[in-house]
Amino acid sequence: MVVGEIAMGTQLLVIGGGPGGYVAAIRAAQLGVETTLVEREEVGGICLNHGCIPSKALIHGATLAHKIPQLKELGIEVKGLRVDAAQLQAWKQEVVRKLTSGVEQLLRANGVQILKGTAVFQSPKKVLIESEHGTQAVEFKHCILATGSRSIELPGFEFDGEVVLGSRHALQLTEIPEKLVVIGGGYIGLELGTVFAQLGAKVTVIEMMEQLLPGTDPELVRVVERRLKDLGVEVHTQSKAKALRKGKSGATLTAETPKGEISVDADRVLVSVGRKPNTQGIGLEKAQIELDGRGFVKVDDRLKTTHPRVWAIGDVAGPPMLAHKASHEGLVAAEIIAGKPAGPDWQAVPAVIFTDPEIAYVGLTEREAREQGYDVVTGRFPFTALGRALSLGETDGFVKVVADRTSHVVLGVQIVGPEASTLIGEATLAVEMGARLEDLALTVHAHPTFPEALMEAAEAALGQPIHILAAPSAARKAR
Repeated sequence: MVVGEIAMGTQLLVIGGGPGGYVAAIRAAQLGVETTLVEREEVGGICLNHGCIPSKALIHGATLAHKIPQLKELGIEVKGLRVDAAQLQAWKQEVVRKLTSGVEQLLRANGVQILKGTAVFQSPKKVLIESEHGTQAVEFKHCILATGSRSIELPGFEFDGEVVLGSRHALQLTEIPEKLVVIGGGYIGLELGTVFAQLGAKVTVIEMMEQLLPGTDPELVRVVERRLKDLGVEVHTQSKAKALRKGKSGATLTAETPKGEISVDADRVLVSVGRKPNTQGIGLEKAQIELDGRGFVKVDDRLKTTHPRVWAIGDVAGPPMLAHKASHEGLVAAEIIAGKPAGPDWQAVPAVIFTDPEIAYVGLTEREAREQGYDVVTGRFPFTALGRALSLGETDGFVKVVADRTSHVVLGVQIVGPEASTLIGEATLAVEMGARLEDLALTVHAHPTFPEALMEAAEAALGQPIHILAAPSAARKAR
């Protein structure tokens, strides 16, 4: 059935129901704006359905399975350990289902109208929503673009869902591959590669850049590299995947490495070389919405596009391509549309990589701070000296605090180790609020806990650590 040309109108049309779009829709509705959300698949977007949440669920399962044999050291021995990959998938999917249904309930409870389909601009104030039930026209007063991003495909390594996989395919595997090649050593490739290595796969990583996790502080990456080696993961950096020859039972990948050409057999090949914005096929040109040189939607300092009534948030509006950044931008855009004094004026956006061990960071690294002209002082505290880490047998890694030497203002924090994803919350608050080293050091932290490492790192930067020895010149330099 085809609905009439001007079937309905709405004050605010949100295109995309991911962590940016659904948050924007809920906040706008809370502020009294009549809001319609259009989503072509499930609410929650890629992050909730095919990315952040399912990957973390699988990471949890794989980590537990990997640790069980290690419990023998504690006097706990488990015999006959077996991983049922299909049941692990079923459990993961139930986690996703609970969250997606919860999001949909929240949208409806807040008065958001949900339309299923793909929105395509027909003019600066109208879209057509195409679905299996026909086409519906919607006119809007304001619009928020939250269409997200998708995996980049490599020529010669196009996804087939059988042998060559994108992250979405890999998250749905009901069998553990014996041999997995990961093209791309970024956070998605390493997170999923680690999952399958912990579950028993032989994993090989091919990365073009000089190090894994390009753009991440090499100090942090080295700790993860050591763990990958312990897991038996073979890593080739400064290497390029050249060709793939598929056979009856898998494929053989050819790669060029600094030591010459190599061939690697694989049951599955995961291609994870980045993501690109979803801007094609939605009629942006008809809405007078321009893209920048990298293909992202152009936005100003208030997230407004070149269309005066359209805002863009999340991955489609440019990096960092992070769910929590999209959510905050969604709040800002909704509040601006509702007439509130809002803007994306936060000081810090944290990043978390769920490798083994985890990596998390916020603000400036030591190198970045020096490049910006700061006179830098740093404090570092290893998890080998932390009681809570020792009691759990999780001692790899450290916390590093970067501060201005004169003012002691915290400029950044880098963490690699257990619970890094949790610890970064306090660190982000410190950077956001312009906290000083003394603020972290003098805050009473519960013992024994992981957050004590932040306090101890701040004490080290001040030259007065308790549970490690001070660097010879730390006290003099910090004061």
